[in-house]
Amino acid sequence: MRTSIDEAFPEMRILSDEPLSKYTNTKTGGPADVLVFPESVTETKRLVLWAKETQTPLTVIGNASNLIVRDGGIRGLTLILTKLNHVTVDNNEVLAEAGAALIQTTEVAYENGLTGIEFAAGIPGSIGGAVFMNAGAYGGEISEVVSEAEVLTRDGEIKRLTNRELDFGYRHSSVQDYDDIVLSATFKLRSGDKTKIRSRMDELNFLRASKQPLEYPSCGSVFKRPTGYFTGKLIHEAGLQGFTIGGAQVSKKHAGFIINVGGATATDYLDVIHYVQEKVNEQFGVPLETEVRIIGEEK
Repeated sequence: MRTSIDEAFPEMRILSDEPLSKYTNTKTGGPADVLVFPESVTETKRLVLWAKETQTPLTVIGNASNLIVRDGGIRGLTLILTKLNHVTVDNNEVLAEAGAALIQTTEVAYENGLTGIEFAAGIPGSIGGAVFMNAGAYGGEISEVVSEAEVLTRDGEIKRLTNRELDFGYRHSSVQDYDDIVLSATFKLRSGDKTKIRSRMDELNFLRASKQPLEYPSCGSVFKRPTGYFTGKLIHEAGLQGFTIGGAQVSKKHAGFIINVGGATATDYLDVIHYVQEKVNEQFGVPLETEVRIIGEEK
């Protein structure tokens, strides 16, 4: 495969057997057979079409903040879209490419005196991932501010989807259902007072830093919130804070996070996740569903 992709894209930097632990927020994950960082929508489309034509498995990743890649890695072609990161402003609209950081996008909104997206000021994800899973925090969700998104289908067709067509739900969008690739999103915001915008962003970042274990590698919030419960509270009441397998530990600061305290593998993470699910269900009869996306093969 490496020879054929080199011949098809001689101008691109193509990596082989690249450890994905270099790119994931957990600092875990096995190798990608072939890894490419496309620098434009055109390059992304060409790579997707090549994968289809050659029947090569294709995996697309953003900045890997809410992601676990198993220790066996990923077969076929993997694209990381972090070089598609332009953010522009037109009146009250912010257009951000898929690889742009959500934090960066909120800063651009602030600089232009636009309000409505402050809730996302500290979410460590990319725009593509945020749309894919309808990211949210502190009472806000991406669904409330996205007017449309541009997506690329696995057949190489570019589509514009309205907010309604994105069919947002709790940590869900139609992008998941059709396995589309987010290329960009448009955020419809409002003019606001920059001092108040900054104050709210600072307040939320302070809350995040005081309550979450940001000093350790992690995949962010691991589990979805079960109806009628708070996940962290359930895990805490099950006596699981500090529970550790290998280098993966249920955070003592926030039970909803699993952190890499040193040398963790993806298998450690998954073993901790399964143990927490088992114990919470056993004690409270509440099944915990993962919010983190888990991909790749076992070692």
